[in-house]
Amino acid sequence: MISPPSTRRQFISVSTGAAIASSIASLGLAQEGKKKVRIGCIGCGSRGSFVAGILKDDGGYEFVALADYFEDNGDKFGDLFGVAKDKRFTGLDGYKKLLADPNVDAVAIHSPPCFHAEQLVAAIEAGKHVIVAKPVAIDVPGCDRVREAVKKAAEKGIVVFVDVQSRGDAFFQEGIKRMHEGAIGDFTFGLCDYEADTIPLKVTGDTPEARLRNWVHYKALGGDIITEQNIHAVDIMSWALGQPLRATGTNGRKATAFAGDTADHYSLNFEFKGGSMNFMSRQYTVGGMQFTCANKFYGSKGVFMTEFGGRVMIRAGKESYWAGGVTKDLYREGSVNNVRRFREQVLAGAPDGNVTVEPAIQTVLLTLLGQMAAEEKRTVTFADLLKASKVVAPDLSGLKS
Repeated sequence: MISPPSTRRQFISVSTGAAIASSIASLGLAQEGKKKVRIGCIGCGSRGSFVAGILKDDGGYEFVALADYFEDNGDKFGDLFGVAKDKRFTGLDGYKKLLADPNVDAVAIHSPPCFHAEQLVAAIEAGKHVIVAKPVAIDVPGCDRVREAVKKAAEKGIVVFVDVQSRGDAFFQEGIKRMHEGAIGDFTFGLCDYEADTIPLKVTGDTPEARLRNWVHYKALGGDIITEQNIHAVDIMSWALGQPLRATGTNGRKATAFAGDTADHYSLNFEFKGGSMNFMSRQYTVGGMQFTCANKFYGSKGVFMTEFGGRVMIRAGKESYWAGGVTKDLYREGSVNNVRRFREQVLAGAPDGNVTVEPAIQTVLLTLLGQMAAEEKRTVTFADLLKASKVVAPDLSGLKS
């Protein structure tokens, strides 16, 4: 959650002793020879429960605490994963009580994205290892805070890992490597496509709690659709090509005006050195169209093609052709790999520089560049984005602390 500075300072002050003790205990896992990581889960909704299932199946984690604004979410999750009732914390500040628990070695953050940066930074300050869902933030200041905190975390031996499924897949890793090594020649142009059905409301109404349950429909709670949903396709573009020079395009909201304020479609052009990428997204049900999360990178010698849950390959001449493979269960298997790697780093006491975080930040910034260009309907550079940097603060009035 985004807390007033005084509240945040008070929390840090009163929890300093617990944080130091927790840090010492947490970072001593390798020396103690522990085989399981004691984990607290922040955010117990659909995605949080899904990843908790993966944590359970991994076998290397012990569930010791949870935090979710909604008591029913916490109880359902706690009963399923065996969390003691006195370790189920609710309300906006429930995560602070979880972080003050010295028995928690690490946290898994799957709360609404507006809270990710604040909770991630607080977890690091409390000496906890962190695995966090995308996006790591929904604004430029949040990205800056995460970057600074994670740098300090690595120096202290605290592991921070961003769970992006494609980044954990061997076919994506190999394909990107081959592209960077010149398999498709000089990049010329490409296509980035994300299409999915309408996201249904969890509850009806326009109360503060209803909006929080339906957070994905509100830009100040989840980021716009390009940052919260489309990021899976945009991340591959960022991974392959780096930071774009500028973006131009439009977005709109015509099919999902029943709640919230997020866009339901985008059409953008991202310009990179040497070429451009056309990006489009659809987040509403239409004409039996299927889910698509795909990229095509055309070069002077070939094309690198990726599909989330489909084939990843390079079509080129005999010297560069690569059949790749099919990522059938990427939504789960990518996270399975990430959860395992996170555990291994925590138990070894080896953050490995927390290398998954900066790429995740760069992808968020790319989505914010596209959002700014679309909303202002003009060409926007990265300098423009950084100059216009502002905090996206959700209205949390009416919610219990």
